[in-house]
Amino acid sequence: MVDLDWEPAGASLVSARAGRVAILRFDRPAKLNALTPPMLSAIAAGIRALVADSAGLVLTGTGRAFSAGDDLDATADLDRGGFEALIAGFQDMTRAVLEAEVPVVAAVNGLAVGGAAELTLACDARVGSPRADFYFPENGIGLTISNASTYLLPRILGAHALPLILAGGRIEAAEALRAGLLNEIADDPLERTIDMLQAWAADGRATRWHLRLMRPEPAAVEAAMARETAAAMEVFDSGIATAGAAAFRDRRS
Repeated sequence: MVDLDWEPAGASLVSARAGRVAILRFDRPAKLNALTPPMLSAIAAGIRALVADSAGLVLTGTGRAFSAGDDLDATADLDRGGFEALIAGFQDMTRAVLEAEVPVVAAVNGLAVGGAAELTLACDARVGSPRADFYFPENGIGLTISNASTYLLPRILGAHALPLILAGGRIEAAEALRAGLLNEIADDPLERTIDMLQAWAADGRATRWHLRLMRPEPAAVEAAMARETAAAMEVFDSGIATAGAAAFRDRRS
């Protein structure tokens, strides 16, 4: 296991460095690293700060979860303006990943839910532990997907993307590997992603140019985000989102 010196990096976040590779870790294990609005802003800012002076970035979580996604205890009672700001926060995390001029890899150490699972879709690779578990519950609780997932997920899963979202699908590590949601499974995904990024960052490689060539077109990503935001606000105005989030909290309790 790699030995790292962790430092505070904003709301419930810590960061570390392994040579030229930076790591940003969601650090709220008692809540399965569920994401609050302040965390969304801190994650986007942390990504932008860390990629500015590193050759690669790892996103990961503390404990048994990558992240449980949106913290409904913190966001279920938002008014319309707050809900729109929440969607914008999720979108900007993805934008920060896709704008990075260095590779960004997700070390999916465990459960990845909703907007957190969707964030990994923007990464240049995803390495999961045997316990990695992707869960997209939004449709079943009256919410819509974000993070440009309407564009990014079909790039990975093709025709299987829509049925997965409509069913509120959950995919464990082995199936995620077969489907392409994971590139690799490793007992220590953080160590593996660090090794991967150090190799990609070796001198003399044209990594930066290949990122530009092979990542999604920014205009297509922004168009997807605009459609997602419009749909999210329509769902909010319908009352489905508020009722669904409340019902989900009740079932969990």
